[in-house]
Amino acid sequence: MRYEGLVYRPPSEAGSLLIQCTIGCPHNKCTFCPMYKGTAFRIRPVGEIREDLRAAREYYGDGVQTIFLPDGNTILMKTEQLAEILHYARELFPGLQRITCYGSARFIARKSDAELRHLRAAGLTRIHSGMESGDDAILARVQKGATAAEIIAAGLKIKAAGMELSEYVLIGIGGRESSREHAAASAAVLNAIDPDFIRLRTYVPIPGTPLYDEYLRGEFGLLSPHEALRETALFIENLTVASLLYSDHNNNFAYVNGRLPDDKPAMLATIDALLKRPEAEFRPPAVGSL
Repeated sequence: MRYEGLVYRPPSEAGSLLIQCTIGCPHNKCTFCPMYKGTAFRIRPVGEIREDLRAAREYYGDGVQTIFLPDGNTILMKTEQLAEILHYARELFPGLQRITCYGSARFIARKSDAELRHLRAAGLTRIHSGMESGDDAILARVQKGATAAEIIAAGLKIKAAGMELSEYVLIGIGGRESSREHAAASAAVLNAIDPDFIRLRTYVPIPGTPLYDEYLRGEFGLLSPHEALRETALFIENLTVASLLYSDHNNNFAYVNGRLPDDKPAMLATIDALLKRPEAEFRPPAVGSL
């Protein structure tokens, strides 16, 4: 297989075969994200992607069970081209259980309902979507490229097509000034979608990003560990979904995982216990990893 640049994938795809279908991110304007800065977005030729799938078959055999298709927003590929890749992957790996990719609301919106159903029939089973926040002011500030209403509409389209949806929320992305608004609005958006998975990430300022510069200038109030925990608790308290919630990233201050609503009391109890620990026992707020 051939890979260009750093290849990112969700932690839940750690065991998946990575077949790079696109390079970079077509939006690439989010002020908090360093992942694809300096990389011009392009879609790889279908012939090259098929070659990589054959190389993977030769190396791993036909027993591959899950595939993730980097880079950012592979959902943007032309529907027929992506469907061809999906069909070919299933032909080479008959035991495939899951094929997934990134897709943000802005680019999901470009697909018709029929196109999304076609991709599901071809084998695309799950979309990983970084909503980050459900608050329109925060979304505009970090230049996410979508509104809360657009995130809801995109999420409902994915679910209607029969795909699983994994939505990502960035704890602390509203700063101290908008922490409560971020928690409440993000929960409201997810309540409207009821995604299969909700995954928590805690914002850490990364050098080379515009939001990091705001943080250095004192224009962005980075949450302390206890503040991030309280925001997480408020967010969970407001959720009325039947989703699986995972805190599956090492930047998080609380590892709360389970099925909502049944496991909500245990999650809140875990956070309450952590709030009794001194903040000095947690990692520094500005130190973390992608």
